[in-house]
Amino acid sequence: MKFGVLVFPGSNCDHDAYHVLSKHVGQPVDFVWHKETDLSGYDAILVPGGFSYGDYLRAGALARFSPVMGAVKEFAAEGKFVFGICNGFQILCEAGLLPGALIRNRDLHFICKHVNISVENSGTPYTGEISEGKVLSIPIAHAEGNYVCDDETFNSLEENGQIVFRYCDEDGKATPDVNPNGSRSNIAGICNLDRNVLGMMPHPERACEELLGSNDGREIFRSLSNTIAAFAG
Repeated sequence: MKFGVLVFPGSNCDHDAYHVLSKHVGQPVDFVWHKETDLSGYDAILVPGGFSYGDYLRAGALARFSPVMGAVKEFAAEGKFVFGICNGFQILCEAGLLPGALIRNRDLHFICKHVNISVENSGTPYTGEISEGKVLSIPIAHAEGNYVCDDETFNSLEENGQIVFRYCDEDGKATPDVNPNGSRSNIAGICNLDRNVLGMMPHPERACEELLGSNDGREIFRSLSNTIAAFAG
């Protein structure tokens, strides 16, 4: 089993992801520069948070044209696992690997704080070790985390179980007042139809040690690792 963590100019959560995968998940991991085009040696690719290309045009809009993203599309089409976090989620949407888009937060401010998210679908490779409905404490840090999509896309997400995480209160209720950024239906993370591509706005790699206030994020990475191990077995 081997993970790759993409690195774009402006990535700043790549080392956090590397640390979690190598130390907490205990699996081999490489940094993968954005100009690479061969991902054949990996079982899963993580697209980390940050400000790829400085978000100068629109978050993720320039990174989608990096050479590595063509390889990521082929990688995903083969059924391998692609996990985008924060800016990584934005990049996956811009690249067409996930539906919808991420726009400026409702109040137009950068938000950095711990939030609660509920597990809406435990039948994905990323949530297989987590019970449905469980509430996780995960931090957010974004200015463009407001997930939007048209009605047809939203209905499809709902019907096909592609909404994986929602912002919620401590009891798991997804109410408007606990929605930090204005995302439609409190959406905090979605997957593609095949379940192998996941994008989420909160940062689970920043919630893997109690010292940081929560270790709930480890369950997501360990779910993915166990899924890969099961496939290999």
